[in-house]
Amino acid sequence: MDILALLMMPLNVMVGYLIPFLIALTVIVFVHEFGHFIVARWCGVKVETFSIGFGKEVTGWHDRHGTRWRIAWVPLGGYVRFEGDVNAASQAEEGAEKSLSPTSFHAKPVWQRALVVVAGPVANFILAIAILSATYMTVGIPMTAPRIDSVAAGSAADRAGLQPGDTFVTVNGTKIKYFNDLQEIVRPRAGETLTVEISRNGTLHSLSLTPSVREEDDGFGGKVRFGVLGVTHNTEGKDLVYERLPIHKAVALGADRTWYIISTTFKYLGQMITGHASSDQLGGPISIAKGAGDAASFGPLAFLSFVAFLSVSIGLLNLFPIPMLDGGHLVFYGVEALRGKPLGPEAQEWSFRIGFSLVLMLMVLGTFNDLVRVVSMAFGS
Repeated sequence: MDILALLMMPLNVMVGYLIPFLIALTVIVFVHEFGHFIVARWCGVKVETFSIGFGKEVTGWHDRHGTRWRIAWVPLGGYVRFEGDVNAASQAEEGAEKSLSPTSFHAKPVWQRALVVVAGPVANFILAIAILSATYMTVGIPMTAPRIDSVAAGSAADRAGLQPGDTFVTVNGTKIKYFNDLQEIVRPRAGETLTVEISRNGTLHSLSLTPSVREEDDGFGGKVRFGVLGVTHNTEGKDLVYERLPIHKAVALGADRTWYIISTTFKYLGQMITGHASSDQLGGPISIAKGAGDAASFGPLAFLSFVAFLSVSIGLLNLFPIPMLDGGHLVFYGVEALRGKPLGPEAQEWSFRIGFSLVLMLMVLGTFNDLVRVVSMAFGS
């Protein structure tokens, strides 16, 4: 490696990984905090500060409602500070309950405070759905022809006499336009006899087949059953088309994909708790930055998809019942609703300390896994 290439490495890393990472994180954090902000405004809470980043302010301004909008030096998060907060975690000043103004966050009923808190993660989910829906409407979803390129020996398709080169025409009377259509029909019909019409060398043939039953762990000790035929289609560039969806189908599919990310995350966490998955799959900032850079290198569409995925992940993480996170606040409000009064300051303080420790441990574990991967790649192991 020459000297020029060595000197250019930090710049290449910054442009290729750090900048896409910061762009993605800034957008996601802004949307998350804006969710808190807008619902707080609707509930009559005065928002004193809306900050993107932490630390010393780089630039800022006041809006007509008196909110200070600021951009800080450390662009790794953000927060909104409400009237009555003593810190960015929205803790109230001890003994201040009797002197709170009507526009203070802590003067609002518990259900309004819960709405304000949950609005951040919900905004992240809405962002993901919006990105995915817009993609499905403008670019479309990749589709391939319903042609069979291979048949697994002993599979349901093999037993029914299907052959490579056959093309599905209808299944149970439903026209099959793309291979994806076939998967959607077969998957929920495990063990059910289907009437299939295929085209073979230009001639139509009708036959019956029964999808085999396949089971997989759901991550919570149960099983998921679905049907498979045992046929595959080899995707080729000339065979791939993008079908644009109307708005109602695009939004529905965007919501479905968002839920898929959430359910897959829960499945992994369940497997990790039960010992069926390793924690070494957890990643930290380095993995996220690499993912952002890799996605950006494939173009705007891949980068937007990454932003949608990361937005869901951050929204979901914030709903975990850990003090300091939004989910921890919701737990406090649930306890307050049951007791008729909030937890004492000392109990809240210790909870926040424990929550901070848990979040720090997760960050350390994720960063450690990142460093292990970097070292492994560097030494080729």
